[in-house]
Amino acid sequence: MSTMQTNYNTLTSNTTALQEVLNRQIAGWSVLYTKLHNFHWYVKGPHFFTLHAKFEELYNLATANMDEAAERLLTIGGRPVATMAEQLRLSPIKEAEGQFSAEQMVEQVVADLHAMKEVIRQGIDEAGEAGDNATEDMGIGFTAALDKEIWMLNAFLGK
Repeated sequence: MSTMQTNYNTLTSNTTALQEVLNRQIAGWSVLYTKLHNFHWYVKGPHFFTLHAKFEELYNLATANMDEAAERLLTIGGRPVATMAEQLRLSPIKEAEGQFSAEQMVEQVVADLHAMKEVIRQGIDEAGEAGDNATEDMGIGFTAALDKEIWMLNAFLGK
């Protein structure tokens, strides 16, 4: 048996918790994607052009991260959540309900990115426990990108 096959078998036998946290990440990215579309479509005011474009950039990031996490989960033998009901149940992000000012939208996105960082941190920890360096690295990359987005959005808010 090759080293790659041995590592895969070792990972898949020890990754139930990792698979669960990856599914929470996938669910979070999915709900965030929809929420960002809501904000993209309904943002108003003097910052419309800036935020309309920024929300689109962020929902594209959510899509890419969701897909990367789902493909990684499949790689380690898991099954990504793929229904809205499952995603809403598992997501650390809540749907956008009601009307919000542009500033409130940005504040919600900052809070949501912090929530995603927390579930990603859990994934990094679980990946470390499972000896899954690739999933750990993926999470570290997600975290670094979110740190930058949070910093920029807070700068927009004057914080």
